[in-house]
Amino acid sequence: MGSGRLYLAVAAGGFRRYATYRAATAAGVFTNTVFGLILVYTYTALWDEKPHLGGYDLAQAVTYVWIGQSLFKTLANGGGGVESELMERIRTGDIAIDLYRPADLQLWWLAADLGRAGFELLGRGVIPFVFGALVFDLALPTDVSSWVAFFGAVLLAMLVSFGIRYLVALSAFWLLDGTGVAQMVMFVGWFCSGMILPLNVFPGTLGEVVRALPWSSLLQAPADVLMGHADPLGTYAFQAMWAVVLLAAGRMVQRAATRRVVVQGG
Repeated sequence: MGSGRLYLAVAAGGFRRYATYRAATAAGVFTNTVFGLILVYTYTALWDEKPHLGGYDLAQAVTYVWIGQSLFKTLANGGGGVESELMERIRTGDIAIDLYRPADLQLWWLAADLGRAGFELLGRGVIPFVFGALVFDLALPTDVSSWVAFFGAVLLAMLVSFGIRYLVALSAFWLLDGTGVAQMVMFVGWFCSGMILPLNVFPGTLGEVVRALPWSSLLQAPADVLMGHADPLGTYAFQAMWAVVLLAAGRMVQRAATRRVVVQGG
């Protein structure tokens, strides 16, 4: 119970920390709203030419856009999560302090990232989504159970997202600067999570591959749960599988990296 309170305190601290950046949050809300508008009109032109592309009608495609904008920073699909700070601490050697704490390294950073994600969802995700719902005709469910199922998928998406980014951060133990790896994974994540186009529109083998990768858990899975295109339990099983695999991989890489730590400067 003491450990549980510790990680809850770390999560709460992460929430409060990001809540202090009010100007950055306001700028992010504006940016997500503008990008949402750009994507909506791009999708509208595409769906006018290809109605029911990927099994979505136009209202569902527009809904998908605003779900994506509301979750973009929450899931740190373009970076900006705790992995940047963790990589910097590895580079400078401050990670030695973290390893001396009476707390699990992976759980500490997971708790901090969940706190960050919670704030980003409330502080940066809600307003663009509400704007989209007020200005456009969205295909939103009216039953509470669909929304509960959606937020369950979002929570699992947070775990999968952290699992990916934690592995990226740990690469700094060997590379010292993990920026290149982070940028490569960011570009892969944009494509494979469905931030550019819904994964449902990808044809043939390509579509099957991208939907089987962990990034599909981040946006495509929650969006399909909300719009009734996916069974929540099956989606949860898929997301949970990837969360377990990635977190276990992170645990093994962490063990290998910290078995013998050489701190920068000595």
